[in-house]
Amino acid sequence: MRIIADLHIHSHYSRATSKLMNMEELSKYAKVKGVNLLGTGDFTHPHWFSELKNRLTEVSSGIYEYNGMKFLFSTEISLIYTQGGRGRKVHNVILAPDCETAEKITDWLKTKGRVDYDGRPIFGFSCIELVEAMRNIDDKIEVIPAHIWTPHFGAMGASSGFNSVEECFGDQARHIHALETGLSSDPKMNWRLSALDRYSLVSFSDSHSPWPWRVGREATVFDLKELDYSNMIKAIRTREGLTETLEFFPEEGKYHYDGHRACGVCMEPGESIRAGNVCPVCRRPLTIGVLHRVEELADREEGFRPEGSRPFRSLIPLSEVIASILGTGLVSSRKVWAEYNRLIEAFGSEYRILMEAGQGEMARVVDPRIAEAVVRVRNGQVRMQPGFDGEYGRPLFRGEPEKLTGEPAAGKQRSIMDF
Repeated sequence: MRIIADLHIHSHYSRATSKLMNMEELSKYAKVKGVNLLGTGDFTHPHWFSELKNRLTEVSSGIYEYNGMKFLFSTEISLIYTQGGRGRKVHNVILAPDCETAEKITDWLKTKGRVDYDGRPIFGFSCIELVEAMRNIDDKIEVIPAHIWTPHFGAMGASSGFNSVEECFGDQARHIHALETGLSSDPKMNWRLSALDRYSLVSFSDSHSPWPWRVGREATVFDLKELDYSNMIKAIRTREGLTETLEFFPEEGKYHYDGHRACGVCMEPGESIRAGNVCPVCRRPLTIGVLHRVEELADREEGFRPEGSRPFRSLIPLSEVIASILGTGLVSSRKVWAEYNRLIEAFGSEYRILMEAGQGEMARVVDPRIAEAVVRVRNGQVRMQPGFDGEYGRPLFRGEPEKLTGEPAAGKQRSIMDF
């Protein structure tokens, strides 16, 4: 059974989301994307948990269903604390084996602080204490360090993270089995650190935008004999049944390169090192991006692939590809979605279009330039203006150079593919 899973999302009870991030819209757009298993997200929030408990029906052990979409109980928490004489900020995804265990997790978190103000609550205890507590509740609970390289909230991020998983989780590191790559890194970047070989690499959307169609923008693919929680967790822990991940091009992630958004400065790691990691415009510290951080800790050259690692595919969301070809930065425009819906009607799901549909077949449905663009993305024939300091990267205009070394970076429009 092929499962495309996005287990790290957020509901309309998280900050910076809209009312559209509800069960109806999430399940609808997950199916359009081609995802067939969603994390619930935010189960610690009392109102969201009440919705989940009242609407979800358990269809196999630990797997629930609503509106034709399968769900697994998941949440993300933010830990802000001091360890090793330094302030730390780390996000972790928690997967729970069933509704009752999710409620026990929330009850324990309530002893540490409030859970009712945000879908991703903040606590002041360490990652070590978190894993130990989860193990005491149920050893089937899975803790996955979220977007591990993100500068401000990744376990190995430049601003407040650690230099290793062991440093972050201490003696509880033996219970960490998987790491989330995040939008700004991909597996081949993580393969450069031999210390990460023992961990499964997973990818999920961390979708908390105002638009539910962002769900599934990254995902993990499983091949399971039967979909239940135990089989899913076994695949995450052992890689048996974990077949591949579906990733952003890491340059499109908003923390790939170094930079300073306020000054429009985007720099590759070598340039920022030569500049003393200081913004050449305002002389303030640069936000050190994921590529720089990986380079800093890597003990292997690029191109090394560890034994037992799983393959991955780099994709660009279909709406962005279409917007690029139509020359509009508005992926939500009617023009874009008219073309998008024609393709969905013809091929069934976005992932099928991005990964399988033939160019000739697509060209019979939409503008042939869009069909060509999809195939070019599939084949990795894309140049990107890298993201930096919270600014997403974007495909470049034809012949447009990357703007680096203190030059103002491109604005927020994310448009033309480089053809």
